[in-house]
Amino acid sequence: QVRLAESGGGSVQTGGSLRLSCEASGVATRSVCMAWFRQAPGKEREAVAAISPTSGATWYADSVKGRVSISRVDAQNGVSLQMYNVKPDDTAMYYCAIKDTYTNCAIVAKMQYWGQGTQVTVSS
Repeated sequence: QVRLAESGGGSVQTGGSLRLSCEASGVATRSVCMAWFRQAPGKEREAVAAISPTSGATWYADSVKGRVSISRVDAQNGVSLQMYNVKPDDTAMYYCAIKDTYTNCAIVAKMQYWGQGTQVTVSS
């Protein structure tokens, strides 16, 4: 059974940094695309970043490009999302998700497994 567990969320001030982690079990994360999504209150869930299972290619949403970095963490069989220069608009529940291939790996409906999420709150 595949399980994803996010951690690292919390409260941070505008301009600060935060590192989110996602640890997987029941799947070898090097064989799947892993991605981060977020959902703010009253808004739809949106993709933030994704990383390819083979080439290590990455994708970032325009809203976070240059301020976040997704990396694989082999020791944890997972991925991290390093966030820099955070803004109040980054406030959301952040979810880790996986898909078998990199294709469409940033589309909510295509993801196959989800974690429970970790809350990030950015204060001004």
